[in-house]
Amino acid sequence: MTLAAAYYGSALYHLSLWARPPAGLAITWPRPWPGDAGRGTALEAGEFRFAGEVVMSQSPPWDAAKVGQPYLAALHGFGWLGDLVAAPDAALDHAAGWTKAWLDQCDAWTPVAWRADVLADRLTAWTAHFGAIARDDDFQAHLMRSYVRQARHLDRVAGKGRPGSRRLAALRGLVVACVALDRPVRLRRALDRLLREVDAQILPDGGHVERGGRAQFNALRYLIESRDALRAGGIEVPDALQAAIDRAAPMLRFFRHGDGKLALFNGTNEDEASRIDQLLNRADARGRTPVAAPDLGFQRLQAGRTLVIVDAGAPAPPAIDGDAHAGTLSFEMSHGKERLIVNCGAYRGPNAEWRTTARATAAHSTLVVADHNSAQIWPEGGLGRRPNEVTCERADDQGSQWVEASHDGYYAAFGLTHRRRLFLSAEGNDLRGEDRLTGRAGQSFCLRFHLHPSVQVSLIQEGTAALLRLPSGVGWRLRVQGAVMSIADSVYLGGGCLRKSRQLALDGHVGASGALVKWALKREQRVEPKRINEGDDGDGG
Repeated sequence: MTLAAAYYGSALYHLSLWARPPAGLAITWPRPWPGDAGRGTALEAGEFRFAGEVVMSQSPPWDAAKVGQPYLAALHGFGWLGDLVAAPDAALDHAAGWTKAWLDQCDAWTPVAWRADVLADRLTAWTAHFGAIARDDDFQAHLMRSYVRQARHLDRVAGKGRPGSRRLAALRGLVVACVALDRPVRLRRALDRLLREVDAQILPDGGHVERGGRAQFNALRYLIESRDALRAGGIEVPDALQAAIDRAAPMLRFFRHGDGKLALFNGTNEDEASRIDQLLNRADARGRTPVAAPDLGFQRLQAGRTLVIVDAGAPAPPAIDGDAHAGTLSFEMSHGKERLIVNCGAYRGPNAEWRTTARATAAHSTLVVADHNSAQIWPEGGLGRRPNEVTCERADDQGSQWVEASHDGYYAAFGLTHRRRLFLSAEGNDLRGEDRLTGRAGQSFCLRFHLHPSVQVSLIQEGTAALLRLPSGVGWRLRVQGAVMSIADSVYLGGGCLRKSRQLALDGHVGASGALVKWALKREQRVEPKRINEGDDGDGG
């Protein structure tokens, strides 16, 4: 036990949090986020599903012993209150009853339940659904006593937690609590702290410094919730906060594929298109989706119905790289609402080995040298050795688009630099690529194209080409020079659970003059299903 934990858990510290509570909150939350009635019904039935784990219980398993911290954080964060409120019948009774159970069992400091970001999530949820859970005067008084103590603790620790989105979450909760408790002096200090963090985390192009759609979604939500609380309290919204929302919202659109869901970079899975729509509608930011995010290090090529999103930047900085993947220069491609080339996604669950596997370079559609990662992955989160120099140039000409990027993540170990060039035609029917390794000879490499589980694939032309077929019947032909192509198994985690899928693996060796793989992915006029199914159909079984 750390010294801080011993202090926070002591009776003396608990007494130091006491303050006379008001009778109720000073604001009514204007528009709570819509909950999911299906999830609420499952909770009523005793199915507590969070962070990839499930516990069957008659009441919330506050002290479950065999689950990970992410599970407990989600449970104690009360983000599920909206789901219960949206469910029919006795769900409101559960919302109030389970909140009272938390007050009876957990209203003293514990490491996860009182972690700054978890506590902030809980206070925000209680504020948004206060009318649904404060069902009688005695319970409301009990709730307000706890609310005040938690807010006082949050004021002390909000800036001490892990940097990045967790700290942003904590400071948003502090702003919400200060408005809800009508504490104008504390609110001014909380807003100053929040805006300093916003300045550090929201880059000039609007991207969140953790470099992924999930972090972008969460950061934008925290900013909007801070703004909503201020508006509910009749308090002027700082220009810097509104400007950050106006920058961050278009960048969330940047990470969306044609199906409305998120691209799978750096700890991100698809998420629900409806939740993203709700967030963007609430943001009320009209900026256009950018084609490039130079500060964040991503590029977006879009023409016709084809979209390509490329990670062309350095990994997130140390200390905020907990969800960073070793996927530099990876890309994803979709056609209309159908995904074609993907990354494997992020693992959510208790298996640490699977989480590490999903973060590996081989789980991304990019080039891997000698089965090594382009950045060293720490199992507990974060990166060690990483690319020091990542370059990117972009050109657009009459609708055609080029991106050329490179990284030196393999230089220290193998003396090699990876350079990738991508070209998308103005019609969107022709994507061409070159992957080049320059430097020391002798190593093997594998260029991977992970396919969405819905894509059928077969090798043709004696293995020099592959035919890919989307569920709609749209076909794409991949031609390759400079490597030997094969079909291999893969997995897809983007939908929140593990699904079997396929990948195209292009293998080769670095010679005295380096290595160059040229490939072209062109849309076919027509693809006959019989021809596709003659080979390995790759439907994921």
